[in-house]
Amino acid sequence: MKIAVLASGGVDSSVALKLLKDQGHDLTAFYIKIWLEDEMSYLGSCPWEEDLEYVQKICSSIDVPLEVIPLQKEYYERVVEYTLDEVKKGRTPNPDILCNSRIKFGAFLDVLSPDFELVATGHYARKKVKGGITYLKTAVDTFKDQTYFLANIKQNQVERLSFPIGELLKSEVRELADQYNLPNKKRKDSQGICFLGKIEFREFLKHHLGVKKGDLIEMETGKKVGEHDGYWYYTIGQRKGIYLSGGPWYVVKKDMENNLVYISNKVDATTGTTDAFSVGDLNWISGRGPVSTSLKLKIRHGEKMYNCDVDYEEDKLNIVMDGKDYIAAGQFAVFYDDEYCLGGGVIL
Repeated sequence: MKIAVLASGGVDSSVALKLLKDQGHDLTAFYIKIWLEDEMSYLGSCPWEEDLEYVQKICSSIDVPLEVIPLQKEYYERVVEYTLDEVKKGRTPNPDILCNSRIKFGAFLDVLSPDFELVATGHYARKKVKGGITYLKTAVDTFKDQTYFLANIKQNQVERLSFPIGELLKSEVRELADQYNLPNKKRKDSQGICFLGKIEFREFLKHHLGVKKGDLIEMETGKKVGEHDGYWYYTIGQRKGIYLSGGPWYVVKKDMENNLVYISNKVDATTGTTDAFSVGDLNWISGRGPVSTSLKLKIRHGEKMYNCDVDYEEDKLNIVMDGKDYIAAGQFAVFYDDEYCLGGGVIL
């Protein structure tokens, strides 16, 4: 098959590329450039240069042509602006989810030649076609499963995707990278938000939103226990970055109008948690919502799933799950039926 392979410079996409090459497919690797030199020059040297260098080495070593696709403008308009707008509203955005649906499988597919039959990635995910519908399935490696980040894609997008490493464990992918002697076989997995790479998200926010001193308030007593640099640096359930003794402290509420952040250091860390919330802006990958009112749910990337009961309304879902957790407006809730990822929406 004629396949476009999205290459990031990481081990996962590199092994996916090599596997497809060995299967005899007609491949072209694509590196999507989203780093904004002008808008983000304050953050220092461009983190994409090292990534692209690895991609070039890998493509050269296995004889696969490489194209660099510049989508900086599209990324800024479709992902960065959304991220800043959500943060200013006191909500918790997930730019990686929108990077997949709006850029990798959105803007990129718009410019990709229709001659390519599939687009392959290094995501830990699988898919299955049943009854003419293409379903997204969780990866064999449940710890690395990335279907949470893919829950906002549409049926016409998932139909064109291929996940060559979805049946493999991460340890097996690492072994293959070593076996293939790939140039990046020892490279660590990337962390953090897609457009920032190794750059701290806090530094990105500081540049765009600045510093606005406010009070840290103990939830139980209403007393001021410290200060912060702006409510936009905090999300519900956060414990990192609260430098007070007597912790760990958790963010349990925010008052955006008065720039107040409420925190708690209760041992059970349940202050501010809930088991009931609503989800809007829904996207069902198959094109239609599930019939069942009993589903599984992720409220963040990771292995943790809740069982939940779903009450369907016209434009939203009311959720009650079998455990309490920190729920922040703007987070994505993603629904599952056994090993099938159905889609998701934004917590209201």
